[in-house]
Amino acid sequence: MSAIQDTAYPRFRSDIPQHELDAVYTPTPNEQRWARRCAKQLQQRFFLLVHLKAYQKQGFFCATVDLPPDLSGYIARCLGLQKRPTKIQQRQYDQSSARNRHINWIRAYVGSRILGDKDRLWLENQAINAAESREVLADIINILLEELVHHRFEIPGFTVLLRLAKDARATVNDRCYRSIVSELTDDTKALINDLLVSPPGIEISGWQRLKREIRKPTNKEIRSYLQHLKWLRDIVERLPSVHAIPVTKRRQFANEARALDVAKMARIPARKRYALAVVLIRQQYAQALDDTAELLIKLMRQLETTAQQNLLTYQMEQTQRTDRLVSCFKDVLTAMEAGPNPWQSLQAVVGDKRQEWLDECEEHLAYAGNNYLPFMLRPFRAKRSLLYNCLDILTFQSTSSDTLSIQLIELLRKNRSLKAETLDLRIHAPDLIENVQQTKWTLDKWRRLIFIRPDSLTVHRKYFELAVLNLVKQELKSADLAVVHGDRFDDHRDQLVSWSGYEQEIDQYGLEVELPMEPKALVGHLKEQLTQVSRSVDAAFPDNTHATIEDGRIVIKRNQRQGLPTNWQALDDDITRRLGTRSIVDVLVDAERWLGLHREFGPLSGYEGRVEDPRLRFIATLFCYGCNLGPSQTADSIKQLNRRQIAWLNLNHVTEDRLDRAIVKVINAYKKYELPGYWGTGRRAAADGTKWNLYEQNLLSEYHIRYGGYGGIGYYHVSDTYITLFSHFIPCGVHEAVYILDGLLENRSDIQPDTLHGDTQAQSYPVFGLSYLLGIKLMPRIRNLKDLNFYRPDRRFRYAHIEELFNGHIDWARIERHLPDMLRVAVSIKLGKITASTILRRLGTYSRKNKLYFAFRELGKVVRTGFLLNYIDDVELRQTIHAATNKNEQFNGFAKWSFFGGSGIIAANLRHEQQKVVKYNHLVANMLILHNVEALSRVLRDMAAEGIAITEDVLKALSPYRTRHINRFGDYTLDLKRPVGQQLFDLKLAELASQGASKARTSVEDEAE
Repeated sequence: MSAIQDTAYPRFRSDIPQHELDAVYTPTPNEQRWARRCAKQLQQRFFLLVHLKAYQKQGFFCATVDLPPDLSGYIARCLGLQKRPTKIQQRQYDQSSARNRHINWIRAYVGSRILGDKDRLWLENQAINAAESREVLADIINILLEELVHHRFEIPGFTVLLRLAKDARATVNDRCYRSIVSELTDDTKALINDLLVSPPGIEISGWQRLKREIRKPTNKEIRSYLQHLKWLRDIVERLPSVHAIPVTKRRQFANEARALDVAKMARIPARKRYALAVVLIRQQYAQALDDTAELLIKLMRQLETTAQQNLLTYQMEQTQRTDRLVSCFKDVLTAMEAGPNPWQSLQAVVGDKRQEWLDECEEHLAYAGNNYLPFMLRPFRAKRSLLYNCLDILTFQSTSSDTLSIQLIELLRKNRSLKAETLDLRIHAPDLIENVQQTKWTLDKWRRLIFIRPDSLTVHRKYFELAVLNLVKQELKSADLAVVHGDRFDDHRDQLVSWSGYEQEIDQYGLEVELPMEPKALVGHLKEQLTQVSRSVDAAFPDNTHATIEDGRIVIKRNQRQGLPTNWQALDDDITRRLGTRSIVDVLVDAERWLGLHREFGPLSGYEGRVEDPRLRFIATLFCYGCNLGPSQTADSIKQLNRRQIAWLNLNHVTEDRLDRAIVKVINAYKKYELPGYWGTGRRAAADGTKWNLYEQNLLSEYHIRYGGYGGIGYYHVSDTYITLFSHFIPCGVHEAVYILDGLLENRSDIQPDTLHGDTQAQSYPVFGLSYLLGIKLMPRIRNLKDLNFYRPDRRFRYAHIEELFNGHIDWARIERHLPDMLRVAVSIKLGKITASTILRRLGTYSRKNKLYFAFRELGKVVRTGFLLNYIDDVELRQTIHAATNKNEQFNGFAKWSFFGGSGIIAANLRHEQQKVVKYNHLVANMLILHNVEALSRVLRDMAAEGIAITEDVLKALSPYRTRHINRFGDYTLDLKRPVGQQLFDLKLAELASQGASKARTSVEDEAE
């Protein structure tokens, strides 16, 4: 059940600070005149104004005795009362008719309404509409509050809204269950029932088998998994579609079903049981299809890697042949200059080995230019059947009008069993001859291997198969091919907002991002901006002492490191000493007791009983998975719980969405402190990834070339105030920039950056173009600036000082022509119809078919050129970017420090469990950061009280990534009764800094005297 503090339901603070009293609760002159007209007596006027200001704050009326004393005392002072009415007088007023009369006057004055019978029916419908897209009761209640305030209704009691939210959620869920079950036949129900029993002689039930994920992709595992996928497909073909069910509901139903075992499924009502089973089966099937597509991509990538390694080995082994060929060529050149008859000299050099020399030259040239493709043939023979099985399992759909790839796949399927080494296109594919010969569907290197002769219609079958499979891999990555019924590899066009919906949303969207939405106007705006910045940078370049142009390339000097305050080390050591030593579990206990995070982790199923001591269970589970101890080690260290209790809570109460909500609560509490304001504005964030080690027994685990070893990438968005806003867990082989925008768009905290920094991978044109349309200022760190291209606003433009930097001009016509399509994508992302990573996966890989790619690429050229010009012109901008990205790298180390168990290896092999572990660790790290800020605030307050100078430079030099005072090892007793102080949200560090600066000036003056 949601608690009132988990919602936006208005409540008074127990102690209202003076600045809030002055800003919010001071009666205006108009209000005081109105009160004097209504109430002649001063005491009655006091009660009238108290209720007016209280109603303006919370939207409903309550008893006078229940209002904060700070509020009534302040209103009394504003009216000149020597003291506010006593408690007895307040109770007498609350029971009098004067209170009802005052309330009616206030309602008329502010224009509020009371909910009538028709209005309650309207509110019930609003709750049902909210429950269609929301599952958490607090979210539904918050939507109801927004509607009530918008329509100027008096807010009813919290229990009324809670009951409405619960009833609406139950109604919507039951409607979803009925819509699914109504399409089930008796045979289909029997099929689902069979999954929930274990036949004699079979170790696992069909329900457990259903939840299987692919492990390390060995040949045996792949064959077994493809058989599992066929079994799933046979079941899915008999099930109804669930596309009519909202995405939020499908995700919730799947999470709930995954957490239930056979025994628990049998205990829930039949309608819900069948509905949950259908949703989970369909989700597992979609995930299995995605895994198969990912498997095909990975197998092809392995073939390429093996071929490249074999080429390198071949080149090292053929050094002697290369030396021999060069020596022969030298002799030939020497013979050509010899005597009157050079032909005889050439004959003497070549002799009767002409054909042998020619064959060696042709073989050498076949692998020249790092051409590893011929080396793919041998390993392909071992993987051929697996790749064909993947093709047979998947049903492909072209996302463009070009269907050649679909036709080529069908050609491969039809001729799979062919034994001949060659394939005559005139016989096997007469309709494709023209397309195969003329269309640039593959590289020239492939074409030279595919065709027996350049003018021939006969192809080398194995090379042809490899080339088509390579095409499938490329088009799956660029989303030119979609997998029917898949999830990550489905057709993204189905997720875009309709054109009619686009027309309804586009004007409001333009206001939100503050850009003109009419194509000509936006293109004109972009052209003017790029023209101005290029001319401004050109004019200022002679005075730019930090950048020069050498050999047509820009060279930028390194930024100077900013020094630390005087005597910083001694001051930092003193702060560390004052912080004392705290156990890591004590830190988690303190943060949890401040925020009540355990309330976010109720049972996934509403039919489960309550957990005894939920706070203790949650902290133990958080410590177990966030610090990577594992259930067994945690149970050994924390004696209050056993292994099963810890693992049970993770399986039955914790999801990624719930962990994200807990993370948001920590961030919102962190924002209330003043200290983080000295580290950043909160308007900037940096995105970067770090490798997390995994075992090899799963599909996500992949060898990382840069870091070495198997693992995945934890991708984090870190605010310039040091707190981390969002986290993803992605494979090593994925381009990180694909996910760079998701973290900002999915961030639901009170810290909302509009400027995003990243590493060098964030420089792709489509990312720049899409971020601009989403209203995000992308400013990555540039490491290879000298190799990047700059583009002119107009081909006629020339510059006095930076002319050498420019290489090409902008095609404004292309941007204008495709701008509605690009804006439709941006609007769809804002509305939550599609994620930025989904569309960037399509735009992140070069696609010859995708006109949208070229449009975003052209827009990205404009935005990136403008950014690069500012980058070389503005030293402070480079320093800001460098500082922000450094904070991200520091967080990576801090998160790894808190993940100290299990040798830092994520032991889970299920993908959703791996993602949860990364979220757990993110939550632990943020809780440590929050606790450190609270502890630093207390220490700074005490130091200032002792007369120690706390200057603004000192505050800026501090960081919440402090670990010396936290003991990760030792006693792990969870003491939930230990006193925990109130958080110092209202500590005025600016006053401490001002006092510190004053003391520092006084000290300097004393020394001078």
